[in-house]
This record gives sequence, structure tokens and C-alpha cells, in this order.
Amino acid sequence: MMKFKLIIPLIIFNVLFCSCGKETADKTVHSANKMHLEYAEQFSVYALDDGSYEINIADGQKFLLVPEGVTEPQTDSNITVISQPLENLYVSASSSMDLFDGIGVLDEVKMTSTKLNDWSLPSVRNALESGKMTYIGKYSTPDYETLISENCGFALESTMIYHSPETKEQIESLGIPVMVERSSYESHPLGRLEWIKLYGLIMGREKEAEDFFNEKMKIFGEVSEDTDIPENERRTVAFFYITANGYANVRKPDDYISKMIELAGGRYIFTADDLNTEENALSTMNMDMESFYRKARDADFIIYNSTIDGELENISQLIEKNELLSDFKAIKNNNVWCTEKNTFQQTTGVSEMIHDIHLIVTEQTDGAEQLEFLHRLD
Repeated sequence: MMKFKLIIPLIIFNVLFCSCGKETADKTVHSANKMHLEYAEQFSVYALDDGSYEINIADGQKFLLVPEGVTEPQTDSNITVISQPLENLYVSASSSMDLFDGIGVLDEVKMTSTKLNDWSLPSVRNALESGKMTYIGKYSTPDYETLISENCGFALESTMIYHSPETKEQIESLGIPVMVERSSYESHPLGRLEWIKLYGLIMGREKEAEDFFNEKMKIFGEVSEDTDIPENERRTVAFFYITANGYANVRKPDDYISKMIELAGGRYIFTADDLNTEENALSTMNMDMESFYRKARDADFIIYNSTIDGELENISQLIEKNELLSDFKAIKNNNVWCTEKNTFQQTTGVSEMIHDIHLIVTEQTDGAEQLEFLHRLD
């Protein structure tokens, strides 16, 4: 099995890390150079003098990444040691899987808690179908025997694991370091993508991660250069889906989808004044159709989220969900779009998604053009 050694030439070191003086990240581990991050705020990394790395996650998780050949130092009990090289990973956080694929280490991910039919990413589906990756049960009830027999070297969980803390404790009791990723808490959509730098460091693929992120930044840069549009001149967008109970499920204004619409040069149709954003910590909420109609009927564009009930092929299928939609401005003007099935699992596609929305709201796409994450409903 391929192993990845931590090799940091001076040129890569200079790209990834900037001097941060005597800033102290943790009293138990001495401070050093901090990884340069453009958008991510939910993790930080410090390169230490002995060649190891201190990793801090915003919710208080602390890790010490020890390269192969470096003697593991004594640490406090609240610091989890991750020893390289890492093999036989268990990735329960489905949104992170695409990032491992992006740096070319998907072969090291041997286990997942998401079933084959729930994956839209071709590379992950192929891995599961070929047996290179195994579904080992729901995140809260993984097959511990498989974790042991596969000699799992690292487990990556989503914050859902906090609903089942005993599961995390059980995995850790097997001697497997567990990290809970928090990319969904990033305030900027590109902050989610920037977690690829952390995984690149952990897997010994720093340069690949940096190059990948920079390529995506170029795509985003092309959009941002063309979005100097006054707020009152921006075209409005409604992003939603109709639930089985007949409600309109919409994104809250501070959600990353809403922010992508803004970054693309559009204006999300709902504001904090329109929604009870204090109701819960979820990024979405349900509205009764009458309330949704009053606010969203004049939106210039509709983007229908097909993730829950499947992709739509035409406007008639959308109107069948609720007749009120037939009176919407976007439907009358044939400005209705639908997400593709890979929209949410393909974390590496955030720049492309912003680019797609930008082409839509600036009307730089014709009705026949197929974008990467969206297609027009006729």
C-alpha cells in the first residue's frame, strides 16, 4: 500500500506558512509558524521546531501531527497524536470525501458511513463498487470489528458524531485518532474548500493541496472581477425546494448557498427580516407556501434544489408541486434552474458553482447551455 512521507522543501514551506512571531496557540505546545489561510477560520496549524505540527479546531479539539521518523513527544491528555504516514482511513464526514479525492489520496480511504446509493461522486461510487472502499454502517453505529481488521489509522467525523459521543469514545478506545471536521461552520464558502490544505498536510500532500486550491481561486477570481454590481441593481434569486408536506424549504441569509449567490453577483431574495433566523441553528427553514409566495414570486431567478426529491426536467414538474408557482415572475420569464445531484457532495466545486450562478444572474448563458452544477428547466 502506498505511503506518503512528509516532505517539505523550503519552497513549499514558504508558500504554506507565514511567520507569526510569538503568538501562542496552546500553552502545552510551543508556538511557531502558522499556516497561511485565505478564508478558513475553523482550524489553524502551526509548524513546530521539531518538525511536527500543532492542529487546532475551533471547537477545542487539539492534535499533534508527528511526521514519520520524528520521535513522538510527551503531550497532555487533551491533545490527540496523529502519527504519519496515515493509512486505511475511515471518513464519515461525506462533505470531506471529495477533498481527499482532490489531492489524489482517495485510495487511502477504506471505510465510509454513507451507502453506495447515497453517493453521487463517481470516484467514490467506483471505489465502493470495486471493494476498494467499504460501507461499515451508520456514523453512530459503525462496525468496530472492521475498523480493527482494516487497521484504521485515522477517523474523520462530521459534527453529527456529537449526537452520539459514545461512538467517538469507542473509536478512540481502539487507539484510532478521531477528528471532527467543522467545514460547514465556515463563514465563507471558499473556507469549506480550504480544508483541503489541512487534509493535504495530514496526508503528506501539501503541494498538491496548495496547487489545487490556487486553481480553484483562479476560477473564483474571474467571477469576483465581474461582480462589482450595486446592490439595488443585482438580480434576485430564490433557492428552495418543496417538502413532502407542501412547505417551501429555503436557505437562511447567512447560509453558504445564500452567500454564493451574493458572491456570484446576485441578491438572495430573503433577508433576516423575512425569516425567523433565531428559530434554530439549522441553515434552512420551512415556510408555508402563502408566505413564500408573497416574498419570492417576484424573484428574477429560481434555483430549485433537487437534492431531496430528485432532479426535475421541466417547469411543469415544478408547478405540479404547487400551483402557486405558476404565477412566479421567474417561471413566466423562463428563468428557472435546477441543481445537479452532485451539487452538495462535490465540495471542490464551490468556485464552479459560484461561476454557474454568475452566468445565470448576468444572463451570460443561453437556454441550451449545460452548466456544471445547474440546468435550465423549460
